Amino acid sequence: MLHGVDVSSYNTGYSAKGLDFVLIKATEGRSYVNPHQSAQAARAREAGAVVGFYHFLWPGNIAAQARYFVEKCASVQGDLLAADWETTGSGTYASNAQKDQFLLEVKKLRPTHRVLLYCNRDFWLNRDTTSYAADGLWIADYVTAGHPRIKAKWRLHQYTDSPLDKNVAAFDSKDELKKWAHPA
Repeated sequence: MLHGVDVSSYNTGYSAKGLDFVLIKATEGRSYVNPHQSAQAARAREAGAVVGFYHFLWPGNIAAQARYFVEKCASVQGDLLAADWETTGSGTYASNAQKDQFLLEVKKLRPTHRVLLYCNRDFWLNRDTTSYAADGLWIADYVTAGHPRIKAKWRLHQYTDSPLDKNVAAFDSKDELKKWAHPA
């Protein structure tokens, strides 16, 4: 099992040493861009980690959010792209249809990238109605690493948020993850 973290602008001093992958918050809605994402990605790349970027999804203006994300994130070929589907600070969340639309829009805009859905166990079991996760599910469930309490196939599992959001990936090697991240 591979190990990684996901970081946001609050985690400027994280260490990528020994990590297999790092996912970085790039954007939120249609107005926020993480000002540290390029430096955070450079740190991960220097450590040899697979890099990914995620967008915190808000309800509404889905096509515009997808364009905003792919235009503003510091991704290069082979980086993972993800939608972060959860409750916003104002207590709202994108609908299931909007989540699916965002994933499809990002796939259309960046067809050579793997696109993932990030959500917690409650969203996956109680709000999702299509089981659409694009190229893979990144599930948050704070239990033993690699053992989320879902039946669906997952690619990444966020198992704790202390001291950082820590994740494992269901790949046998970093080379396997790198190969998967670069679809033909």
